[in-house]
Amino acid sequence: MNNINLRFVKWGAGILVTLLLATALAPFAIVPAGSRGVMTTMGKPSEDVYGEGIHLRIPIFQQMHLMDVRISKSEGEGDAASKDLQQVRVKVAVNYHLDPAVVAKAFRDVGQSTDDVVARILEPARPEAVKAVTAQFTAEELITKRTQVREQIAALLREKMTRHGLILDEFAIVNFAFSPSFTAAIEAKVNAEQANLKAERDLMRIRVEAEQKIASARAEAESLRLQRQEVTPDVLALRTIEKWDGHLPQVTGGAVPMMDFSKLARNSVGGQK
Repeated sequence: MNNINLRFVKWGAGILVTLLLATALAPFAIVPAGSRGVMTTMGKPSEDVYGEGIHLRIPIFQQMHLMDVRISKSEGEGDAASKDLQQVRVKVAVNYHLDPAVVAKAFRDVGQSTDDVVARILEPARPEAVKAVTAQFTAEELITKRTQVREQIAALLREKMTRHGLILDEFAIVNFAFSPSFTAAIEAKVNAEQANLKAERDLMRIRVEAEQKIASARAEAESLRLQRQEVTPDVLALRTIEKWDGHLPQVTGGAVPMMDFSKLARNSVGGQK
């Protein structure tokens, strides 16, 4: 049993050595999609940037190093202080990529992989930019002027990243977290402002309703005044005639009430003239 295990170990080691030798002795190097290559000759990096595809190389003496240029995401969270010395915890997210045109320079000056460049440039620059900008705003302004704060942090961070070949694609403030006492104070202020706004709306509604009632009362009074001016004895008599059905009222005794129709007619004709 031990001999069988030892035999498998030897086979595995032999296959691994063969693969390593084949890779080291291969006269070509492959740069996969989303990457750029930097060729080193006996450890010295070339100024050229190798694109995706197959490239010739001198086995053993030359080696292709791959740098990822795809868009990546980095998140960070840290403490900062506002202009009015309120403690705030800020969480931000950054989308970035390594500029393909300066891959060789970044490889030579910063690190031999994209992760090295991010660790040495982006990671320390991000909290520094956040602290520098939040110190220019009060705690309340960090909330009310969030867009302005985000733009200033992004501009400062972009400047630091670009110098070393990193491109800032998107920057977002995920969250501002304040102390419990400050959060309670902000909530109390917001509630007070909402209450004042509601009171102003109610007062405006009451004023409008009162003005509507006054206008309605004035209109009704004017209508009654005009009606009183238009009602005369002749008009009342004419309306009585118009409503009479031609039948005299039935009575059980006494004289039958008479109406002076001629006088009414003369008054009506005279009114028309």
